[in-house]
Amino acid sequence: MQGQGDIVVGLDIGTTKICAVVGEIAGNDINIIGIGTHPSIGLRKGVVVNIESTVESIKKAVEEAELMAGCEISSVYAGIAGGHITGFNSRGIVAIKGQEITQSDVDRVIDAARAVAIPMDREVIHVLPQEYIVDDQPGIQNPIGMAGVRLEAKIHIVTGAVTSAHNIVKCANRAGLDVGDIVLESLASGEAVLTTEEKELGTALLDLGGGTTDLAVFSNNNIKHTFVLALGGNNLTNDIAVGLRAPIAEAEKIKTKYGTCLSSRVSGDETIEVPGMGGRDPRKLPRQILGEILEPRMEEIFALIKREVYRASMENVIASGIVVTGGSSLLDGVTEIAESVFKLPSRLGKPRGISGLVDVVNNPMYATGVGLVIYGAGHRDSKKFRIRDGNIFNRVMNQMKKWFQDVV
Repeated sequence: MQGQGDIVVGLDIGTTKICAVVGEIAGNDINIIGIGTHPSIGLRKGVVVNIESTVESIKKAVEEAELMAGCEISSVYAGIAGGHITGFNSRGIVAIKGQEITQSDVDRVIDAARAVAIPMDREVIHVLPQEYIVDDQPGIQNPIGMAGVRLEAKIHIVTGAVTSAHNIVKCANRAGLDVGDIVLESLASGEAVLTTEEKELGTALLDLGGGTTDLAVFSNNNIKHTFVLALGGNNLTNDIAVGLRAPIAEAEKIKTKYGTCLSSRVSGDETIEVPGMGGRDPRKLPRQILGEILEPRMEEIFALIKREVYRASMENVIASGIVVTGGSSLLDGVTEIAESVFKLPSRLGKPRGISGLVDVVNNPMYATGVGLVIYGAGHRDSKKFRIRDGNIFNRVMNQMKKWFQDVV
């Protein structure tokens, strides 16, 4: 925002909807004062496939949020997801220059940890410190001021395809918005729905979106693992469309209104009306069919996520259980299936720790948008991330200037 440092806007650019959430920062409180949503047309599985359609959707969502909040939006924190996102852990070691650890030592050790070979077609989105180790003493969250001779850092690096990140920023720029930062959507959702106890003890957050299912594993108040699965609510809608031979738009309505992941919960005499394709007459079908279609697909999504948790050796980290959020988590029976697959307690994640339009955003589908506002409120003073055309050249020049200044 121009001239208003206390306003933060989160822009959740999703596969099924684009959501702009406006938050007013008053001390430590975050007051949600505006929200705007619009169906998303130009994205597939979290990746922009049509710039013009995406720009139009962003404009409409932002206009709606501006009207509700009564202010002009010029800068946003944008979310990023998609199957191209990968996260990995790295570590670095440096010798401490003086008697005690300073900020420059911390910066050096993080630079050492992130000095890994990253392909040219990938962009580093986040460098997330997990813990610091001072002279073999692990588990330190903030080592500044401590005495020691050797500092080690464990970090989690999240990377994404350069083109996908550029396209998201390009869409926001063409809609007349600056991008303060690009934030991994599962990281943002974690800010909104997880309690401090869950982050401390260890939990797995599953953000079930339209095009992707995002996993973020938290433990000791840090993110330990991230993963994006290119399956989501749209796959459920397609399954219904194929299984019931219904148009996609009608299948989405049926899923939203009557969808259930547990056919055992539905009585045998409940029926649904399915519109016919190409002018055919509508048909009446038992509602249990929806459970028979959706239950296997939901189990498959959770089984693939569980396989990733075991592959990353994180099964013993998520002691407090599973938190499911995102629009697709509203389907009846999702938490029960998560419990049966993971053999861990599960709950539905709704935004918390906010005031203002709480009733409006008290819904898992707004978790990412609210989380982006919370993330933006905590990172307003950090370096801004901007991609413009010619960005790589400018960044290299700025880095070289910085080196020369350091040398001189």
